[in-house]
Amino acid sequence: MLTNMGSPCHDCLKWHNRAQLEFVNSSLYEYNDAMKNYMKRYKFLGDYRLRRVFTRQIQDELKATHRLIVPIPVSQSTMQTRGFNQVLGLISNLKVDNVLAVKQEQKDYRQSEKNRIERLQLIQPFKLIPSLAKTVVGRDVLLVDDVYTTGATIRHAARLLYQAKAASVKGLTLAR
Repeated sequence: MLTNMGSPCHDCLKWHNRAQLEFVNSSLYEYNDAMKNYMKRYKFLGDYRLRRVFTRQIQDELKATHRLIVPIPVSQSTMQTRGFNQVLGLISNLKVDNVLAVKQEQKDYRQSEKNRIERLQLIQPFKLIPSLAKTVVGRDVLLVDDVYTTGATIRHAARLLYQAKAASVKGLTLAR
């Protein structure tokens, strides 16, 4: 994540040294009590109308990019339970490339139910959709997610996109 002065924050520096991955994430808001309540209502209670609260801010940020926009996917079980991908709800009017999917064997992927150590120990939860792999080759990619907690999820996705020959990968999250 970038600080206000544009330099990497402590977390990005730590990840860079640990994971040796060229990746930075920017967040629009702090994950405070108000944001926690918003996410609970939006994601976990399924109030899809709440996507509109931040749609303009996140879409304005994304419209300024010339990068390929790749949302973090949700599992099929989450789609069946919740009925929507919360990231896609926030960016519904923009062209995105859904090149990632959650691996089928990741049945217990729900990040919100994991503590920090469990999140950091998670193995690669994503796969690249084979028929779309060529979409990222040589492209600058912007990964979009709702909440940056430990950085593990978005970095798993970034690593996979680099393996698929993306030129560069950055992240944008609603909150951190």
